Amino acid sequence: MGRKSAKSKEKRQQRKEEIARLAASQALVNKANKQEDPLAPFFVFRSFEKNGLCLTLECKLSGSLDSETIDWILDLEKRNMKALYEQCDWGWNDKLKKEEMTDERAWYLIARQPDSKPVAFSHFRFDMDYGDEVLYCYELQLEKEVRRKGLGKFMLQVLELIGFTANMKKVILTVLKHNPGVKEFFIALKYSIDETSPEDNMIEQYPYEILSKKNKKLVSN
Repeated sequence: MGRKSAKSKEKRQQRKEEIARLAASQALVNKANKQEDPLAPFFVFRSFEKNGLCLTLECKLSGSLDSETIDWILDLEKRNMKALYEQCDWGWNDKLKKEEMTDERAWYLIARQPDSKPVAFSHFRFDMDYGDEVLYCYELQLEKEVRRKGLGKFMLQVLELIGFTANMKKVILTVLKHNPGVKEFFIALKYSIDETSPEDNMIEQYPYEILSKKNKKLVSN
């Protein structure tokens, strides 16, 4: 009885510690989501002037965006991603994609030209992922005319700054396997296969991989 009691006590203690850890993680996510503007502390990162571009960045919840901007976001997403979705078993569904991208939890980092025309966006969320507090980058989409000028890299670095400053453990994202150029882009920026990324097997093959970059201040390996 003594050994069983000791083991039971140890399991209860571990469970209590895990519950406390998850509660603390969720509290960090809740705090991050209560921010009025996650970009506010980083004034220097509100502008991008390089390679002929002169852009201003803003960060807002989906519910704070005007309908014209939402329409542009959905249109750019469709132009850039519909064909790729249709090349795998995900398929494309306008209604489901709109619901996902206009969810009340969706944050947007948007780059605009001096005339306020939007040219790039990232849809991201502060969330829990397999028990960890993370900044999940759902999308990073650019208009053709602003690509290959350093803007995508800059916006991703801004997301990392926002996420790590909010004490998220990592920035995480999903890439399609049949879009290798995008994966190469993230790998070059020090992202790696996340431990939660599914592995193909005899029963199921996955069309995507999950990449992440850890917050070095919080995660030692």
